[in-house]
Amino acid sequence: MTSPATNSPSTKSMDLGNFSISLSVKDLAASQAFYEKLGFTQIGGDASQNWLILQNGHATIGLFQGMFEGNILTFNPGWDREGSNVDPFTDVREIQRMLKERGIELASEADTTTTGPAHITLVDPDGNAILIDQHR
Repeated sequence: MTSPATNSPSTKSMDLGNFSISLSVKDLAASQAFYEKLGFTQIGGDASQNWLILQNGHATIGLFQGMFEGNILTFNPGWDREGSNVDPFTDVREIQRMLKERGIELASEADTTTTGPAHITLVDPDGNAILIDQHR
């Protein structure tokens, strides 16, 4: 039998999915060359659209030129580190509900009347942007 605290909103487990950091870069090619020297290889993206996804072991970074300011901690519910679908997964709308129950203020919210792809954004106490971006 579990204790009431185990089921409280503040202690219920929340699976945010795959983690990566999205870097806002000034020069995509220069950044790609730099990270490749650190052992990263391209696994996705499109340089002609100014974005690339790179990995080194379990570390994943996205390089984005001219798309946003600052760097963003990114979570992808429903994906593993290769971008493959995982089931089951926690829908971003459920994550949104849980965060709000825990008193977390969201900068943007997903439409709870929809299903499928959606995202939410929030900011940590130090001003770091967090994107929870569900692609399916």
